[in-house]
Amino acid sequence: MEKTLISSWHIAVLVPARNEEALLARCLRSVMAAGALLPPGTTLDIVVVSDLSTDSTAEIASAMLGSTGCVVHSEAGCVGRARALAAQTALARVPHRNLSRGWLANTDADCEVPQDWLLHHLKIAESGHCAVAGVIDVDSFEEHQEIVRSRFRSTYLLHLDGTHPHVHGANLDVRADGYLLAGGWSPLSTAEDHDLWCRLKALPVKCIATSALQVLTSGRRVGRDPAGFADALAAHNETAVDLFGCVQPGTEIAV
Repeated sequence: MEKTLISSWHIAVLVPARNEEALLARCLRSVMAAGALLPPGTTLDIVVVSDLSTDSTAEIASAMLGSTGCVVHSEAGCVGRARALAAQTALARVPHRNLSRGWLANTDADCEVPQDWLLHHLKIAESGHCAVAGVIDVDSFEEHQEIVRSRFRSTYLLHLDGTHPHVHGANLDVRADGYLLAGGWSPLSTAEDHDLWCRLKALPVKCIATSALQVLTSGRRVGRDPAGFADALAAHNETAVDLFGCVQPGTEIAV
């Protein structure tokens, strides 16, 4: 995607993090690299919410962000509340409070975004869409059985037309005014992404699910939230197999 789009959009990247000192720097480096390709007239803000962190997550974020964003401390212990706090902080920082030209791009601290991620966001925003659900891929399966890679690939459904049925808080993005119209993030400890997406889809606005918007997430076996992606991926280790190493019919686990 060429760097020719001229826009007055303000993009805020929201990153909830809990004890992510091992992976947060990778995430923020990728987000800032994506931000460096934004065209003139587009402003970027990065909000990291350090939620119940007992390691150096907040310090790493503060050192890396500088004037590009801010770090907020939270004792919520709940991803839905952490995302809501990030959004609340970002909305208050939108220039001139022009929420119809504000874009909230959500990802997770264990993710790495591609360099054209924010340019792709800008294209979607300019096309009149209010929200977009992207997809994820896994960086490493080393914590899992060897067969988990193929099980994940075979059950992670992507349609030929580029659409898909998945919703990930690690790659779920919404225009600022649409976010408020939908009621924002609910204080849920899991499935907060599906909850917000369903409310957005119920509004008279344009929403799109596209596999063209992809981020890389960690393949760790133990995640930060109950029944989250890490648990769903780990469940593939327990999927029944026959003597030839093939997944038994009816035992596939969707992610």
